Amino acid sequence: MHALTGADVDRAVAEMTTVLAPHTGRDWTVTAGDLEWSCWTTAAHVAHDLLAYAGQVAGRPDAGYLPFDLVVSPTAHPGEVLRVVTACAGLLRAALDAADPRARAWHFGPCDPAGFAAMGVAETVLHTYDITRGLGVAWEPPQRLSAGVVGRLFPDAPDGPAPRVLLWLTGRGELPGRPRRTSWSWRAAVD
Repeated sequence: MHALTGADVDRAVAEMTTVLAPHTGRDWTVTAGDLEWSCWTTAAHVAHDLLAYAGQVAGRPDAGYLPFDLVVSPTAHPGEVLRVVTACAGLLRAALDAADPRARAWHFGPCDPAGFAAMGVAETVLHTYDITRGLGVAWEPPQRLSAGVVGRLFPDAPDGPAPRVLLWLTGRGELPGRPRRTSWSWRAAVD
């Protein structure tokens, strides 16, 4: 398993925009997969998390999230929301690229830059999956990105194809012989 980096965040967002951009003219007020959020709100959430992770990596707080928030204009078209996601991913990549790999910032404990990269990739590919389900578009998270997320955030993951395992770990899919998960959390903090 390779440590995920800012380049992987860029890859995840490029994948998100490639799969979703052809569908920005559709109704994004529909529910995103099994979430309670709309597709639009889910995409705005991805932007929010990428920016929050960038702030954490750059600011390196050790006891909580920095007290700022992203607000995407409620009148933004889905294509504009995807541009906000891309912008926030660029900020996260810049913060990750500038960070010392030994630096730590809070995410329910001390988290290294590779952990923030993994969370950024996870938020992006998982919520892309949710949005594609809401829009009725067939898509599965990429193997390489899924493997990186599973390896970094879910150290006790079962064997299997990384995209299927990632979806199962996060309550979005099934694995043969295992009950569907109804609760889960990842482990980004390091010792």
